[in-house]
Amino acid sequence: MKYIIGIGGVTNGGKTTLTNRLLKTLPNCCVIHQDDFFKKPNQIEVGEDGFRQWDVINALDMEAMVSTVKGWQENPVKFARSHGVSLSLETEDMDSDRDIHILIVEGFLIYNYKPLLDIYDKCLYISLPYEECKRRRSTRTYTVPDPAGLFDGHVWPMYLKHRKEMEDNCDRIEYLDGMTSKENIFNSALGSIQNCVQKKL
Repeated sequence: MKYIIGIGGVTNGGKTTLTNRLLKTLPNCCVIHQDDFFKKPNQIEVGEDGFRQWDVINALDMEAMVSTVKGWQENPVKFARSHGVSLSLETEDMDSDRDIHILIVEGFLIYNYKPLLDIYDKCLYISLPYEECKRRRSTRTYTVPDPAGLFDGHVWPMYLKHRKEMEDNCDRIEYLDGMTSKENIFNSALGSIQNCVQKKL
């Protein structure tokens, strides 16, 4: 049995923290991070707002991301081994239908690319209010540092635009409150995923 779980959300909302914890908890679990598919800085256009357009779908090689997801769908055991994921003994012995394989697709625009929308068995999304998101973003160090004014001039406006687009295109999203404790977010997500798996067994 194969399950694909989406973990989307606002920048600095706690997506990676949640994903890493789920990876340690769920059986035969792999992850694909959308951030791994960013194009090179010199391929990122400068928009009308004067900033490099990092927070748009065109900044990502989404075709490569989809083909990576398909690679997992075709052979989750081979994918897990090639990504250094330890599999349970049952899976190693026999690749039966009873084996559970889970893929987490994590990123800030995972519900804004139509070819990916139909693959998710569960759509989770961590939201944060403006002030907290801005505060967290200001404490992060990026390989390409944020220029002055980027958050208000580009990051937050793009987030609002993409969130509306996401809500128009996907009606299956379960929201997680990023202001609650990491423990609470994890327990909510884990419970939701376990319910999803039980329904399909």
